[in-house]
Amino acid sequence: MADRNPRGRPKYGDVLTPAEWRAVEAVRHGLTNPQIARRQGVSLDAVKYHVSNALLKLGLSGRAELKRWDGVRRDSVLQRKDPPMADPAPDPTPLGPLAQIARHVADLEATKAWYRDVLGLELLYAFPGMAFFRLGETRLYLQQAEKASSESILYFRVDDIRAAHRQLEGRGVGFINAPHMLYRHPDGTEEWMAEFRDNEGQPMALMCQARAPVEV
Repeated sequence: MADRNPRGRPKYGDVLTPAEWRAVEAVRHGLTNPQIARRQGVSLDAVKYHVSNALLKLGLSGRAELKRWDGVRRDSVLQRKDPPMADPAPDPTPLGPLAQIARHVADLEATKAWYRDVLGLELLYAFPGMAFFRLGETRLYLQQAEKASSESILYFRVDDIRAAHRQLEGRGVGFINAPHMLYRHPDGTEEWMAEFRDNEGQPMALMCQARAPVEV
């Protein structure tokens, strides 16, 4: 029997298409549909379509459930690792060194120039609405916002973000979103994050760099 594939669209061996995954990861990061459309260079209708399809496929009721959905795309480096344990491990996963500090600024271009030209910090890379500087082994992340904020977000590096997420949840930590991929570098290294708050509501996050195993 001939294989019927509507409109000639390619098949995917994953629960979501690549476009749907991009929209889902952005939603899990807390972005609105207009923000996703601007950052990904697609129409607002396209974003709405992908988010709606993802919710339908996953059987979720809305964005709040989607932010806490802990699915991992099939082609991710994390998918190739051993799955996290069903119950939190008896020994806590150690939080690594401070990997990143984030600040919200009202004028990203002016602030980026000031940090680079006045303070002399090394600009690692910049994207629309975002700029990253080197602070030794720590990154400074500047994010465009409607107004500047004196509140900084602390990001802790961990080796296994899914295991750390489950263990901290088991100790009562309230996460804002599930671990999600922020960016995939040209060499295949993936940047993952999961946000939470401390006992006084201050923002914090886990960060993980997932690298593909080196083939020998």
